[in-house]
Amino acid sequence: MSASDDVSSRAPYLDAVVAYVANDPARFHVPGHKGGSGADAALVAALGEAALAHDLAQGLRGIDDSPEPTPYTQAEELAAKAYGAERSWFLTNGASQGNHALCLALAPLGRQIVAQRNSHASIVDGLVLSGGNPIFIEPEYDSELGMALGVEPAKLAALLAEHPEARTAFIVSPTYYGLTADVAGCVEVAHAADVALVVDQSWGAHLGFHPDLPPSALAFGADAVLTSTHKLGGSMTQSAILHLGSGERIDEAALGRAIRILRSTSQSTLLIASLDAARRQLVTRGEELLGETLEKLVEVRQRLAAIEKIELVDESVVGQPGIAGFDPIRIVLDVRAVGCTGLEFLAELQHRHGVHPEMAAQATVVFVVSLAETDEQFERLIAAVAASAAALDRGTAAVEPVPRLKASGGCVVTPREAFLGEAEIVLLDHAVGRISCESIAGYPPGIPALLPGERVSAEVIEHLRRTAAAGSRLHGASDPTLTTIAVLLEERPA
Repeated sequence: MSASDDVSSRAPYLDAVVAYVANDPARFHVPGHKGGSGADAALVAALGEAALAHDLAQGLRGIDDSPEPTPYTQAEELAAKAYGAERSWFLTNGASQGNHALCLALAPLGRQIVAQRNSHASIVDGLVLSGGNPIFIEPEYDSELGMALGVEPAKLAALLAEHPEARTAFIVSPTYYGLTADVAGCVEVAHAADVALVVDQSWGAHLGFHPDLPPSALAFGADAVLTSTHKLGGSMTQSAILHLGSGERIDEAALGRAIRILRSTSQSTLLIASLDAARRQLVTRGEELLGETLEKLVEVRQRLAAIEKIELVDESVVGQPGIAGFDPIRIVLDVRAVGCTGLEFLAELQHRHGVHPEMAAQATVVFVVSLAETDEQFERLIAAVAASAAALDRGTAAVEPVPRLKASGGCVVTPREAFLGEAEIVLLDHAVGRISCESIAGYPPGIPALLPGERVSAEVIEHLRRTAAAGSRLHGASDPTLTTIAVLLEERPA
């Protein structure tokens, strides 16, 4: 990562937007709210006049319509410098836009790729757009906590040897729980097979900006890395950055074309400016702010661990298969000994104490900590966890997670063929042996149980029902009651 310097301390795109507004222009252009004067009064009160004043159209002189390098170009170049990338692209439809673009560029019609089975749903959506053919690799799994972990390099090497046609592999690191994979090992085996390694680092936009954090995947030589900057990098919701590594396994021009066709012609200046500002803050103050928070977290973890029947998932898990590192900016509680599920614990925190975790699953509750968390917020968290553990203590045996679903055996047809094919709605129990047109995942944690192109099995149906009964919602299901499902027409049981 780049150290702070005079150039990195600039925010060229943000500065250009601010300068345009400061000139008090006569706005005879979109957006129609005209900087706030044409907006609903309640919206102005909620967002503030400044936010609406800086929400501008694309192509304005001094912002986008200026000699190269434009403020936009300069901002992306500074992002690449900050992250150690060859090229970086700002995304205003989240990291999902990046996954869609990567699939279009790297997995065109019929092209085979390797993808981690618990990848974000946007990978499957991207394959529906591109027509690529996925070979899924199963991550390691913690059966006690019900957590999917990272991909082991040896398993990746074996799968690439079985499928020499694959030229790209997609893995996830870190996970929702802050657990990082052996990215260095995966890079080594991928490159030995002349395969590009793409890392979904959505939960690690801050990695590499403090020595006590795991390194960024780019530092290990990954060919492309996605950072969902709004999650832990300080930018606004729906903003992200796609970084291209220094290797030659990915065609920069092809990836750039894919990004452009997925990009709105009316990108939000607020989101772009927030990415520019977040990059500047990470470069100039990231180590300082992260250091302050990490220092506070030492005592916070000690106090949480002292609460009866509360266990912490922390750096002690590093070294297990699929876990090469731990991001301490995350707090993960194991609440099984309380005698309730993580989902029940989350509800207690929210409804009784106004404390809102990031997510919960059967055994765990996850809290995302910011770059600069306050002492007051930490005190509130500790008190709420202690009170919730006491209120929910049932003195019973620990709750068991929903068991891991066995590997499906892969797609019978490509996700694109299944998703866009003529569908038939059938009762769920009548779908066994049919090819699914849907992608369904229990959320949280969002690991797909069924993908378009896979056959529906009795085991999958039972898993989905148990997941729903445990309190998770079924993301992607066309029928949220799970009574029916869409399958390919004319397809009969094998």
